[in-house]
Amino acid sequence: MKKTGAWLVRYALEQLGVRYTFGIPGVHNTEIYDELNNSKLIEPILVTHESCGAFMADAVSRTSDSIGTMVIVPAAGATHAASGIGEAFLDGIPMLVISGGIRSDSEFKYQLHDMDQHALLAPITKKTFKVKQQNQILATLYDAYGIATKGEPGPVFVEIPVDVQLYTGELDGLLSYADYLDAQGPEQNTEIDKLTETQVDQAIDLLLNSSSPGLFLGWGAVDVSTCTTKIAELLGSPVSTTLQGLSAFPATNSLHTGMSFGPAAVPAATNAFSSCDCMLAIGTRFGEIGTASYGVNVPTNLIHIDINPDVMSVNYPAKIAIVGDAKLLVPALLSRLQQKLLKRSGDFSDRKNHVSKQIAQDKSLYKNEWYKHDTGGRVNPAYFFDELRKKLPDDGFVVVDDGNHTFMTAELMPIHTPRHMISPTDFNCMGYAVPATIATKLANPDKAVVGIIGDGAFLMTCMEIATAKKNNIGVLFAIFNDGELSQISQAQNIPYNRKTCSVLSETKFEGVAQATGAEYLRIDSDSEIGAQLSAAWKFVGTGRPVVLDVNIDYSKKTRFTKGIVGTNLKRLPLNTKVRMVSRALVRKVTG
Repeated sequence: MKKTGAWLVRYALEQLGVRYTFGIPGVHNTEIYDELNNSKLIEPILVTHESCGAFMADAVSRTSDSIGTMVIVPAAGATHAASGIGEAFLDGIPMLVISGGIRSDSEFKYQLHDMDQHALLAPITKKTFKVKQQNQILATLYDAYGIATKGEPGPVFVEIPVDVQLYTGELDGLLSYADYLDAQGPEQNTEIDKLTETQVDQAIDLLLNSSSPGLFLGWGAVDVSTCTTKIAELLGSPVSTTLQGLSAFPATNSLHTGMSFGPAAVPAATNAFSSCDCMLAIGTRFGEIGTASYGVNVPTNLIHIDINPDVMSVNYPAKIAIVGDAKLLVPALLSRLQQKLLKRSGDFSDRKNHVSKQIAQDKSLYKNEWYKHDTGGRVNPAYFFDELRKKLPDDGFVVVDDGNHTFMTAELMPIHTPRHMISPTDFNCMGYAVPATIATKLANPDKAVVGIIGDGAFLMTCMEIATAKKNNIGVLFAIFNDGELSQISQAQNIPYNRKTCSVLSETKFEGVAQATGAEYLRIDSDSEIGAQLSAAWKFVGTGRPVVLDVNIDYSKKTRFTKGIVGTNLKRLPLNTKVRMVSRALVRKVTG
């Protein structure tokens, strides 16, 4: 049996359930694109820029059961895609990155796109492969998929030289993915071992004997929200999340507090966790954003569950560190908790009622702060998110870019369904949301999808809206337009009393909408929010992308922004602190 390498790539991707590929064809991958055009299962999507393609692949993996996949040209395609690949790597998102490669059968040096892609991408991928002949393609792509999806997920890179794609090679037979899995033997770690059972028992004892337990959930807990909800309700415990894990616990639950739990969190979280003496942390690294620049107090009795052993006790020491997949461990934890509670007299319903009442009161007071804030005639974020939440179904997706709007969304927009809020986190790429919004709708065509995007982030990738128009993808891009890189300008203005390179040039977003074929709507004040959102969703329902230009007010800082400034200022040496405060005071007086 003889098959071309390109045919084998298409066959492997079909076996793996890939639904879309993202990228740009070039001389080193046109054979693969020609084969993809023959597929009845895979739709190749032409993007305007490979960085957008990587963000789109990332979003497909986050919001569906299909793995996000790129097909790119070597060299420039890889460097353009590197931002999205890096985001997926640091955020733990599976991705297949398939690149063409220079001819491996040529005697000549200095070929077009001749560079070591593996050296470039090794730090931001779980593994890289270079295929040398046709009979390696199926096993290599199946291996790559397994590596990308098992353990802590991440991107895997596969280079396939153009001559391997073009020519045919001898095969013993077609290896289906099912045959490949059979050859690997039974899947490991389907049950927890005795040591882990002991750790689970110890964790339950700590939780039951604490006076104020709390749960802290990251993206690694996003697929066990049913279990974590039951655990929280049985214990009467408040629940906070990381930014990336914001959808890991439903905001409709009375024990939900919000993102993080220290001085930079919303009051509901700060107060609920102020006396926390035992924390169950699931699927989080305790990274910088989730801990608001490491400004949280983590109790001595920390129970940490994560699939990656390297994250344990790095930033905060764990009393009990349980390494494993949350989808396996958390149901076991819940089962053991239920068993032990049956042997106890009484329950924690009084604690649950007290905690829930305090959380509700704190949330109401904080929202009222926003309602009362003088926005100077611009759009109040609280009113905007209230109206958006009313109009967005529970199973609608919220895609958020990086910036001040990120933390406003986290504080003011309740998320009801797991995996239905996604945002760049640890790599922290601006420009993520326009392409990710498009891809989320591709992967979930029957769901409503809205992107919340700062004007600076929008300028980075806005031309990708042309891809939405070309493919009749009805999505809403809500652009928070204040003319600045507001998260940075606020961070500059506090210590420096000036803004350097954070004020944007004036851009007419109506022109961007016209250029890309999108509908354009504008919200100038609070009174227009409801009507314009309704109009936007009507356009979206007809398969048209909509640019919604929101004249947002950023004058009220989020708790996150105020909190991290204070945390980082306290951390500075005294002489530096005095110098910075003095400089700010002098500049306020002198201008």
